[in-house]
Amino acid sequence: MHAQAVKTRYRIFNRPDVVATGWYWLLPSRDLKRGAVAGVKILGYDLAVFRGADGAVAALDAYCPHMGAHLSEGKVEGNQLRCFFHNWCFDRQGACTDIPCLNGNMQQEIMQQGIRTRSWTVAEQSGLIWIWLGADATGSRSPQSHPESHPQCPDAIPPIPSPPELAGCEYDYSLGNRFAKNCHPNVVMVNAIDEQHFRTVHNLPGEVLTMAPDAISPDHIEFRNQGRVPSRTLIGKLIGYFYKDRLTYTLDYWNGSTGTIVFGPDFLHLYLMFALRLNAEGNTEGYCIAFAKKNNGLFSLFNWLILWLTQVGAFYFASGDTRVFQTIRFQLTTPIAADRAVLAFIQHLDKQQIFPCA
Repeated sequence: MHAQAVKTRYRIFNRPDVVATGWYWLLPSRDLKRGAVAGVKILGYDLAVFRGADGAVAALDAYCPHMGAHLSEGKVEGNQLRCFFHNWCFDRQGACTDIPCLNGNMQQEIMQQGIRTRSWTVAEQSGLIWIWLGADATGSRSPQSHPESHPQCPDAIPPIPSPPELAGCEYDYSLGNRFAKNCHPNVVMVNAIDEQHFRTVHNLPGEVLTMAPDAISPDHIEFRNQGRVPSRTLIGKLIGYFYKDRLTYTLDYWNGSTGTIVFGPDFLHLYLMFALRLNAEGNTEGYCIAFAKKNNGLFSLFNWLILWLTQVGAFYFASGDTRVFQTIRFQLTTPIAADRAVLAFIQHLDKQQIFPCA
């Protein structure tokens, strides 16, 4: 894989065999109906993901601990998953609760031995089912019962990322189509803070974007634009009326693979999220999500328009760079001063905790 070329240079960044601890998307919520089970593979781990009768989602290791049948071939009964092969039943925490071929006394004795399969911490937000990959990736925490509730995680597990400006606010969202890029997710992410390419690919004036990094936490880094709209031209002066100070362009990254973008004029901030993950070929697959703060009264009718405008902005971010993502073999062997934001991203990511691919 192309990422092998830099494997010895970076601890996490652009590597095909490890990722940073964090939340990663599994599949869209709309693709898993109540009472359904799906087989999902992420980073080499095979999972059986199911939605119980109460609407909550759970994820178990895919292969039954009895004889290795794939649990996605089974069926959901209430809030548990029953294996197709010998009808063994498992709850959300992975504990075996029923072995039909045994009588009552024998079954009780077997149950006391604690037969179980591994369960994974999952939750739902913004139209996606997410999985926590980290030291506490497995355990007994129950998934959320409401598809759009924010996960009530143990202290060791942070919440699923969302636009920081919308913290504490109600919002609408629009989940875009699944996309793929022929390079590592980390490489896709740094593109949005690469000041040079905005000049060469998107033809923006050089002084418009100057990205300043701020490490919010060990797994969260923010880049806020310090550049100003040039006032030397008529177009620059016209654009300047929509900004009191600098051009709004802020990016927040978590675990090198999930990022939010804030852009737009002072009177209407637009919010995007790019949720990416590494696939088996060492490349990117992901979703773009648009957000809009809920408004009261008649203004709420315009949220669909705001979400549409935001998706148009997402198209702008992606359209000019697609050809680069198809052929790039990222190796930052000759960094210059203009690469300071990209270098800050790499350095922050490489200090995070590692989760190995299977």
